[in-house]
Amino acid sequence: MEQILQAVHVTKSYGKKEVLHDVSLTIEPGVIYGLIGRNGAGKTTLLSILTAQNTHDKGTVTYGGQTVWENEKALADLCFSRELSGQMLFGQNTYKVRDYLRAASLYYPHWDKEYADELVKRFGLDTKKKICKLSKGMMSMVTIILALASRAPITILDEPVAGLDVVAREDFYKLLLADYTETGRTFIVSTHIIEEAANVFEKVIIIDNGRIAAVENTEDFVSSFAFVSGKEEDVDAVTKGYEVLSSERFGRQKGVAVRASRNQMEQAATGRDVDVSPVSLQKAFVYLTGEEAHHETA
Repeated sequence: MEQILQAVHVTKSYGKKEVLHDVSLTIEPGVIYGLIGRNGAGKTTLLSILTAQNTHDKGTVTYGGQTVWENEKALADLCFSRELSGQMLFGQNTYKVRDYLRAASLYYPHWDKEYADELVKRFGLDTKKKICKLSKGMMSMVTIILALASRAPITILDEPVAGLDVVAREDFYKLLLADYTETGRTFIVSTHIIEEAANVFEKVIIIDNGRIAAVENTEDFVSSFAFVSGKEEDVDAVTKGYEVLSSERFGRQKGVAVRASRNQMEQAATGRDVDVSPVSLQKAFVYLTGEEAHHETA
């Protein structure tokens, strides 16, 4: 059976608060996914459940048709790399980078020590340094090394670039693409820094308030939005009948984001003095999930 990671009707609550609501998601092999959501949307909870690092109340999570929970064979193919915490390090303040990587080599059966050593040198990490003494940037580098060197067929990174500067972030995405080209493994990357990763993601998963709002090819998703601006009466005429996600006015000028392709809007704009622009992945995400967005059908 093809090694597909799948969640079906998954629900998760913390106390009385339900943080994941009937989530169903299929992760196909050989794809780089971008997981995007606002703070508190349920991203980390979902990822931890997919990799059996967290329980769920309802639903099923399977890999290759077999349940993931307490399944050693399935877990051997899954890596969930996230920012290190004291709890993850078992409270050992003496834990050093080399100890952490050595432990990872025992935990992940596909571990590539040569690649890990190469990444340590590339990032200039001191493996003798205690984990608790690392800067946020160095901590991010350790989690990236763990993820990439795990060589796990499905590798998940939760906010891997949070502590990195722009040069290091660009370097990470180059490494990610090089590894993907070489191995064809599946990656899921959760990040708040959307634009610089947009060209890396083949598919995008949008999670909004504990629900999956979209799972689409990134290019198709972005191209399903357009921004129309011009005189208010012209914009209203062009966008009539389309779903308007956001609207702003400047005197008699108006700009609206619509859930329609740029080509559709350009055709609708024939004879009207309006400008039709594409939108970025970040803008599309904000238009779809932003609480401040104004939703209406013109």
